[in-house]
Amino acid sequence: MIRLDTHEDGLWVVTIDRAEKANSLTREMLEELTQVAERAQEARALVLTGSGKVFSAGMDLDAAKSGLATDGVWERLSGALVALPCLTIAALNGTVAGGAIGMVLACDLRIAVPGVKLFYPVMQRGFLPQPSDPARLAALAGPSRARMILMAGEKIEAQTAQGWGLIDRIVDTDPVAEARALAADVLAATPEHAAAIKAMCRG
Repeated sequence: MIRLDTHEDGLWVVTIDRAEKANSLTREMLEELTQVAERAQEARALVLTGSGKVFSAGMDLDAAKSGLATDGVWERLSGALVALPCLTIAALNGTVAGGAIGMVLACDLRIAVPGVKLFYPVMQRGFLPQPSDPARLAALAGPSRARMILMAGEKIEAQTAQGWGLIDRIVDTDPVAEARALAADVLAATPEHAAAIKAMCRG
């Protein structure tokens, strides 16, 4: 349910491939995503996307009954993505919800098709967000807008998300193709050069 396509130029495309269940995430899928991110040190750019019309509906509701909402695997995944020296891009082919937002926030860039919505219904469902998600959300959108999403339960459409800094570009074409185009300079450079610039951007 997690598909990895590696290319000769160093591009890794990771696809959440459970379209029949809106790409909802089980613990096994999260472990697989984490393992891919942890071994992606050799990638020059990594693109994270989904199959079908939804990026991810977040946690699989059946898995929620076994405690997935508070499992440390979510933090391991986002931490592994943040730690990568290569450029990471979330190519949102559709709506992203719940805990799946964490991996999107952990990427360097976020691009989306026009119909995307973002929402994180932790208040409604009685869960806490994953520990690092609120700070990353606030760093991009500001504390008040983070509260709008996490506490007021707002569903944010693509254009609003772009205005808030949560999405960097809205594209009418295939978001993975657009991500490849954005990564062109990185793919042509040495990994050391790209890693050095990425580290400088972190301040």
